[in-house]
Amino acid sequence: MIPFKDITPADRAVITAYTIAGSRRSCDYSFANMCSWRFLFGSRYALHEGFLLVKYQVHGMPTYMLPMGEGDMRAMIETLIADARAQGAPFLMSGICKEAIPLIEALLPGRFHFSTDRDLADYVYLRADLASLAGKKLQPKRNHVNKFKRMYRYEYTPITKERIPECLELEAEWCKANNCDQHEGTGNERRALEYALHHFDELGLTGGILHVEGRIVAFTFGSPVNHDTFDVHVEKADTAIEGAYAMINREFCSHIPQQYIYMNREEDLGIPGLRKAKLSYQPAMLIEKYVARLKEETGADTIAAADFRAEAE
Repeated sequence: MIPFKDITPADRAVITAYTIAGSRRSCDYSFANMCSWRFLFGSRYALHEGFLLVKYQVHGMPTYMLPMGEGDMRAMIETLIADARAQGAPFLMSGICKEAIPLIEALLPGRFHFSTDRDLADYVYLRADLASLAGKKLQPKRNHVNKFKRMYRYEYTPITKERIPECLELEAEWCKANNCDQHEGTGNERRALEYALHHFDELGLTGGILHVEGRIVAFTFGSPVNHDTFDVHVEKADTAIEGAYAMINREFCSHIPQQYIYMNREEDLGIPGLRKAKLSYQPAMLIEKYVARLKEETGADTIAAADFRAEAE
């Protein structure tokens, strides 16, 4: 078996040496996500023959990400298959972008069944569009921002260590209003968010806070997925302040370095209101993510793509 180890903040440089230089824009490859959600998915990694390997658990089953690195990809996938079989488990590989399927098929023709779930697709936007809100399609968002500017005296500041308690206070208020503790999904999100805030610098996070009359009304934070894509992990706002969400989104994107062409705002998990909101910002692309299962393994179809959503909800 491959000697996987737990992902901790101390592993950031090792893991991002592979992810930042790569071409994959999925939020699954964000180091901060891997680390912050380890409590739920048991995320682990290994460096093996020039590849970064990542494994986690879905319903107690080992699940692998497509290896990243240089070398014999076919042999590496076979190595992962052997690792799963050594645990007496069917082989599952998840988070596979559509563009990678032809590569896998060329290396191991006809061996996999691929399935996907629309609810797990990542929404990816042009950073410049979110920062400027230019054009007719984004006019409603521009109107929200302009109204916010007219109504409130506001200030945008970066998240620093000293300001993290403010963010935790707003998160607590948001959770109380939305009954977080009564829902497993929002409860898990709160745990991941709090972990991220408590390890903010270690995880390489960047964030912003929106104040109105000196009081925090919104905050957001994220981190790079790769060299040209920035992932927004969290965005929280006081819904009593009209336009707070639109304003924190615009301000944050305006302050992200221009080297990041794309902003990944992650999945909607099939939540109707969230889907409507994400679509209203006119995404440049949706990243569909697939699960690969070996056709030869009976029982492998007991876990479908939808189960990956259910685990996080």
